[in-house]
Amino acid sequence: MTEGSDFLIVFSTLLYMKKIIYSAIVLLALINLIPVNVTGQMPCSKPEFRQFDFWVGEWEAFATNGNKSGDSKISIILDSCVILEEWTGTPNQGFTYTGKSFNSYNAASRQWQQTWTDNTGNTTEFLKGDGSDGKLIFVADKVTGPKGELFMRRLTFTKLTNDKVRQFGEKSDDEGKTWVVEYDLEYRRKKR
Repeated sequence: MTEGSDFLIVFSTLLYMKKIIYSAIVLLALINLIPVNVTGQMPCSKPEFRQFDFWVGEWEAFATNGNKSGDSKISIILDSCVILEEWTGTPNQGFTYTGKSFNSYNAASRQWQQTWTDNTGNTTEFLKGDGSDGKLIFVADKVTGPKGELFMRRLTFTKLTNDKVRQFGEKSDDEGKTWVVEYDLEYRRKKR
């Protein structure tokens, strides 16, 4: 063998080893990013993550005057970590109000959270949420109105029966001292 060929063998061996070491580093990094679940349970299967499951299903929503307000489909997604709402309002003067909410239990803060966004360009972040069996209350501390005014919003979901859920929306202009009703809906499970 010549000196040049020895150099090529050593050089190619070093390149090969570099690839192996790089691959091992990447693999170790990925292993540390993916939570290992030795019990075989999904990460969001603990009871606190299931407090809002009473809302899952397909619903028709009615106002207190008996008029239909819209339809809502509620699904569990992302390995049972998120409850997705897909709302379609009853058409009004040629416009159909639609929106989605993403509801999840934040294990770090030990609170429920909801992000609502709709087809009017509005988003509401409910960063505080308290749940129990059959009831969940969300609070958004800083909501900005159309004229730049700040207010609070509270959203309460109550399981009435297996086939009925109340969604009660309120607003406060005085930091939660008093509340005004924004809407009061009864969700009725669609029959198949």
